[in-house]
Amino acid sequence: MRGEVLLFISILSLTSVVGHVSYSIPEEMAKGSLIGNIAQDLGLDRKRLTSGKARIFTGDSAEYIELNRERGVLLIKEKIDREALCGQTTPCALHFQVILENPMELYTVVVEITDINDNTPTFEKAEMKFKISESAVIGAKFMLERAIDADVGMNSLQRYTLTKTENFVLKLKEQPDGEKIVEMVLQKPLDREKQEEIFLVLTAVDGGEPNLSGTAQIHVTVLDINDNAPVFTKTVYKATIPENASKGTVITTVSASDADKGSNSRVTYSISNTAAGVRDMFEMNEVNGDLILKSSLDYEKARFYQIHVQASDEGGLTDSCKITVEVIDINDNKPVINIMSQTNVILEDSKSATVVTMVNVQDLDSGDNGKVQCAINENIPFTLKPTSSNFFNLITDSDLDRERAAEYNITVTCSDEGVPSLSSSVTLTLQISDVNDNAPVFERSSYEAYIVENNTPGLSIFTVRARDADWNQNARVSYILEDSSVNGVPVSSYVSVSADSGVIHAVRSFDYEQIKDFHFRVKAQDGGSPPLSSNVSVKIMIQDQNDNPPQVLYPVQTGGSLVAEMVPRSADVGYLVTKVVAVDVDSGQNAWLSYKLQKATDRALFEVGLQNGEIRTIRQVTDKDAVKQRLTVIVEDNGQPSRSATVIVNVAVADSFPEVLSEFTDFPHDKEYNDNLTFYLVLALAVVSFLFITCLVVIISVKIYRWRQSRVLYHSSLPVIPYYPPRYSDTLGTGTLPHVYNYEVCRTTDSRRSDCKFGGAGSQNVLIMDPSSTGTMQRIQSEKSILDEPDSPLEVSFPQDTYLLHPLIVQAQMRYIATLRSPRQE
Repeated sequence: MRGEVLLFISILSLTSVVGHVSYSIPEEMAKGSLIGNIAQDLGLDRKRLTSGKARIFTGDSAEYIELNRERGVLLIKEKIDREALCGQTTPCALHFQVILENPMELYTVVVEITDINDNTPTFEKAEMKFKISESAVIGAKFMLERAIDADVGMNSLQRYTLTKTENFVLKLKEQPDGEKIVEMVLQKPLDREKQEEIFLVLTAVDGGEPNLSGTAQIHVTVLDINDNAPVFTKTVYKATIPENASKGTVITTVSASDADKGSNSRVTYSISNTAAGVRDMFEMNEVNGDLILKSSLDYEKARFYQIHVQASDEGGLTDSCKITVEVIDINDNKPVINIMSQTNVILEDSKSATVVTMVNVQDLDSGDNGKVQCAINENIPFTLKPTSSNFFNLITDSDLDRERAAEYNITVTCSDEGVPSLSSSVTLTLQISDVNDNAPVFERSSYEAYIVENNTPGLSIFTVRARDADWNQNARVSYILEDSSVNGVPVSSYVSVSADSGVIHAVRSFDYEQIKDFHFRVKAQDGGSPPLSSNVSVKIMIQDQNDNPPQVLYPVQTGGSLVAEMVPRSADVGYLVTKVVAVDVDSGQNAWLSYKLQKATDRALFEVGLQNGEIRTIRQVTDKDAVKQRLTVIVEDNGQPSRSATVIVNVAVADSFPEVLSEFTDFPHDKEYNDNLTFYLVLALAVVSFLFITCLVVIISVKIYRWRQSRVLYHSSLPVIPYYPPRYSDTLGTGTLPHVYNYEVCRTTDSRRSDCKFGGAGSQNVLIMDPSSTGTMQRIQSEKSILDEPDSPLEVSFPQDTYLLHPLIVQAQMRYIATLRSPRQE
C-alpha cells in the first residue's frame, strides 16, 4: 500500500545530483511488499539504475528496504516494527540514500512508518493493592498504575473503565504536559465492618479498530482511620545529569510530608507508573526520596526521562509527583566516515573538478559536539567540497601527472566542534592511470661510435637507449633506423638496429680506405596510441687497421726489363743515386714508412735514408768498384703487426754508356727461362733484323728530307722550333717522380768521337736493358736540352716509352744526330 509520494529533486554542481523522495507505509508489511516506484518518482530510466549500479546506503542502521534495479522499485526487505524502531517518537521514518555511478548521483529517500493497532494496553503489575482507612473522606484520591500501550496516536491508550462499585469512581487527571493520570476517587465512605476487602477490575482500552484492551486487579483493604495523606512539596521535579555520570550518582531528591502523627506520618517513596526500561535506569531510596542512577546513560539513546514517584504513609494514603530528568550531551562520539562511492583509478588527463569519491559523515552527538568539519592532506591535486549536510565530494582541483605521482594516499580527516574535539580519519588509495603523453628521450643528444675496419658482419657496434616516462605499453620503446643514404647507398646496407634493445649491428665489413665515417638517424617510438617518437643522430667512425702493405711507386719493377740507376765513378760521398718512393693507403702510424737496406752487392758503398728512402753513396766511388751493383731495399710501415714490401734497385757504376752496355749484357736476372728460350731468341733476332732494315730505310729517308729542310731554314734565317717529348704522367698522382724525361745529345767537333750525355732530374741516369737482346735504350730526364754550339737551336728527342733496340740501331741514331749537326759546322 503506497502513501502519498513527495518528490523533490535538486541538481547540484559537479557531476553529483541530490534529490529527495518521501513515502509513507504502515508497519508490519510483509517481506517483499512494494513501497514505491523509485525510478518513476525520480524521473529515471530503469536502465539507468542498472548501468549506474544503483544501491542503497543506510549508514549504520539496519536495512529494512531493498532496491530492485530491474523493476525500479523499493521493496520491504525485513518486516518493520514501528515500536521497536522508534518507540513513542513520532513521526517515525527511515532515512537512506540511493547512489548511482557514471556519473555519480545521490538521492535521499524518506520512508515514514505509520502505526497500526498491533499492541494491547498492558499493566506492569497484574494486581494493585491499596490499604484505605475506613475514615477516608469522600473525594479521597488513589492513583492507579497506568497501562502502557506501545502504539501512538489513536491506536494508543484512550480510556479506562472500572468495575461498577458503589465506593469508587475513575477520574482522569491531565498533566500540564498532556499526560493523563488515572485516579480512583472515593465517592462513598468505607465501612470495614461491612466489607473489609474490595476487589475491582481496571480495564485500559485503546482507540484502534478494533479496540484492544488490558486489565489489572485492584485489591482494596479497608483500614482503620488515617485521615491525612502525604503531600509532595512539588508536583514536578526537574533534574539534569551528564551522560557520562557514574553509577550511584544522586540525581535529585523528592520530599513529601504527612500531617498525621506516629506511624501514620511515616512516608515511604517508590517509583510507580513508569516503564520497565526506566525502572532499570533509576532507583528510589524509599526512606529519604533520593533518585539514584542505577545504570549508564547514553544521550544518543535517550535524551530525557520521566519518572513517577509515589509517597505512601502507613495508613495507605498516597500522593504522587513526577521527576523529569534531562540528559546532558557529552562529546563522546567520534565522527563516523562512510565511503558512499569511490573511484580507485582515474586517468591522468581527467578534467579538473572530476568527482572521485562521495563521503558521508555522521556524528551522534548534538549541538557543537555534532558539528563536523572535514579536510584532506595538503599538497595533493584534490579538494573536499561539501554538497549538503554531512555529505562531501572529493574532486580534482588541478591537472594530474602520473609521471610525477602514480598513486595518492588521500587521508580524509573529520573533526567535531566539541571540547575537546574528537576526530576520525580514513585513507583512500587512488591510482593514476597512464596516458601516452611523453615521447621517448634518448640518453644523449647525439652518439659517436668507433669500429675497426675489416670487422665481422653482424658485429655489435654500440647501443642507443631511450627512456619513456610513461608506463607499461606507453613506455615500451622500439628503435627504427630512419631511411637515408651513404654515398648513394641505403644506410640499411651498412648498419641495422635491434627494435627491442637498440643495439646497432654492422651489416657489412667496413674498409677504412673506402669510407672513413658516415651518419644516420635512429628513431625511438613508444607503444602508445597514437605513438610518440623522437630521433637522434649517430656517427660511426671507421678506425684504420694495418691491412695494407706499402706499395712501391718508384723504381718501377718491370716484368722483363732491368732498371739500372747510373752512378759516375767520380761521384762523391753523399751522391744521390735514386730515391725509393712508396706509399701506404692506411692512415696514422700504419702509414708511417721506414726504409732499410736489406741486401747489397757492396754494403760499404750505399746507404738508404730511414725516413725518405734516398739511396746515397757513403764513400768515394773508385775504379775498383764493380759496375753492376744490386741493392735490395725493404719498406716497412709502423703498424702492429708491421707490413713490408721489397724493391730491387740495380745500380750501374760507370762513366760511359758503352761501358754500361758491355757489363749489363751479362747482368744476372731473376727470371727463370724455360726450355724454349733458344726459340724465342731466334724469333727475337729475326724481328729485330726486320726492324733494323726498316729503320735504316726510314732514317735515310728522313735524313735526306731534314737535310733539305734545314738548308732551306738555314738560308731563310727562320727559327727552328725545338721538339720536346711528351711528359710522363704519374698515374698515382704522388708527385714524387719527375714528370718529364728528355734525351739530351751532345757532340764535339769530331762527331765520331762524341759521347752521349744523359741528363735528367737531379742528374740521375736511368738505363733500361732488355734481357733478351744486347740492345739498350737510354732515358734521360730534362726540361730542355741545348746543343754544344750556342748558335744551334736544334734539339733531338726520343719518345719516353721503353724501346728494345739493337746496338746497331743505337749507333745509327747517333750517326744521324751527327749528320744533323754537320751543316751547321760548315
